[in-house]
Amino acid sequence: MVKLNKIYTRTGDDGTTGLGSGERRLKHDLRVEAYGTVDEANSFVGLARLHTEKDFPELDAMLMRIQNDLFDLGADLATPDTGQTLPYEPLRIIDSQVLRIEAEIDQLNANLAPLRSFVLPGGSPASAALHLARTVARRAERQMVELAQKPDEAVTPAALKYINRVSDFLFVAARVVNDNGARDVLWVPGHNR
Repeated sequence: MVKLNKIYTRTGDDGTTGLGSGERRLKHDLRVEAYGTVDEANSFVGLARLHTEKDFPELDAMLMRIQNDLFDLGADLATPDTGQTLPYEPLRIIDSQVLRIEAEIDQLNANLAPLRSFVLPGGSPASAALHLARTVARRAERQMVELAQKPDEAVTPAALKYINRVSDFLFVAARVVNDNGARDVLWVPGHNR
């Protein structure tokens, strides 16, 4: 269990931070960037929930589950699998989390008309906030993919799947809060030429 009784420790004053394994890394290390961006996406999901909690309680509950899972994902990324035994079982994203979010995407998408153009972020405050969270989740995904390509930097397949599904979920959710797509703002190619 996590216990935070002192917020500042001064251990990061040299520009490093500690991973879950105890290893120190520079704060601009790609692994730290990746789980930091996951945290940023989580913050934007929290911001979006300010717009969903009253009018979309079922969606809001899904978003709350995603926020908790994003903390799991951060813990997963903060404890790289080096093949060495740790004194504890590291928290990892697992396939059931991916399957749950896929089922929720399907549930939300069932009432949406197929798109005939790309959607511009906006339409409603809730939708705009969900699109912002989506773009940050996509950035986290790009960083995670880059990290996974580096030698000696493992990223679990379930973690990569999960972050990919998060941005898909947020896209569909943004359409749902736009009156099931009726208020979507569609891209018109070359419209302002």
